[in-house]
Amino acid sequence: MTLGTFFDNLGLFYALLGAALAVLMAGAGSAIGVGIAGQAASGVMTEDPSKFAKVLIMQLLPGTQGLYGLLIGFITLSKIGIIGSGAVAVTSSQGLQILAACLPMAIVGLISGKYQGKTSAASIGIVAKRPEQFAKAMLFPAMVETYAILALLISFLSVNGIAL
Repeated sequence: MTLGTFFDNLGLFYALLGAALAVLMAGAGSAIGVGIAGQAASGVMTEDPSKFAKVLIMQLLPGTQGLYGLLIGFITLSKIGIIGSGAVAVTSSQGLQILAACLPMAIVGLISGKYQGKTSAASIGIVAKRPEQFAKAMLFPAMVETYAILALLISFLSVNGIAL
């Protein structure tokens, strides 16, 4: 590849970087969060295996950020034609716009996944001592989820709003 070819495809590189960051960072946030909650769930399971279903639901909550990042990645790849209808020309400016549009999901996915895992772990502690409070305990990690959904929404609207 010549230097000229590289610069001709710089827009595509930026767009692919945005998609990759959305998937990678949101997925990492989910992996961290699910791991944190899983540690707490494992502790509860050693004491009372009958609480498996409730603690599993709590553990799975931080996994949604990874799904949201994957969705933004697919939408971005579809937008630039990597999947679907065929590749389109992406200028450097358009590529940077797509990269910027993917960043909310990437950054918020990483941060909210980790903190939703911590909140889920605390809620698992509630379920361990007071299983009848399961519905109330789910509200705490759900509040963190709100911000992941907002990031998904802004990234989705931004990526789709960029004219190619």
